[in-house]
Amino acid sequence: MVLLFLQLFYTFLKIGIFGFGGGYAMLSMIQGEVVTRYGWLTMGQFTDIVAISQMTPGPIGINSATYVGYTSIVNAGYGHAWGILGSATATFAVVFPSFILMLLISKFLLKFKNHPTVESIFAGLRPAVVGLIGAAALLLLNSENFSTPDAPWQFYISIFLFIVTFIGTYVYKMNPILLICFSGIAGWLLF
Repeated sequence: MVLLFLQLFYTFLKIGIFGFGGGYAMLSMIQGEVVTRYGWLTMGQFTDIVAISQMTPGPIGINSATYVGYTSIVNAGYGHAWGILGSATATFAVVFPSFILMLLISKFLLKFKNHPTVESIFAGLRPAVVGLIGAAALLLLNSENFSTPDAPWQFYISIFLFIVTFIGTYVYKMNPILLICFSGIAGWLLF
């Protein structure tokens, strides 16, 4: 059990250190570690965690770490109290590097923000962040979210909801919370 907690701490510490670009950029890293590398969660569980993390208040990366910490411990066969400790471990590990980094950077960034080296570093980070966010979006385009053409009703309704939500957000600038509520009601009624 101690090994699992150490792996959980190390994994989310690493994600916290290299998770540039915020929570959406972290999603592909979290999925790669907890689903692919360690197998703590199934892809379906990870997809559910992402959905819950998006709907709850707070940053998605931290919310995901909290849920993954809990779920991975409980999936390993330990009780709910240990799951809460797993949540605390993963959440602390993912937040700790950012906290330390912000303390250090805030002292020096204002002084050196117009320095060519600092500007070059940020210019290099921007495309990488967009790539990480794109990778997170592609990870969520899977059969757990959209079903397969073998189940045509669910597949076509999922595609329709995706398109309507995309158009509502991108074209009509609708409130994302409203779109989440409408999509949840549509899913409840149609599935």
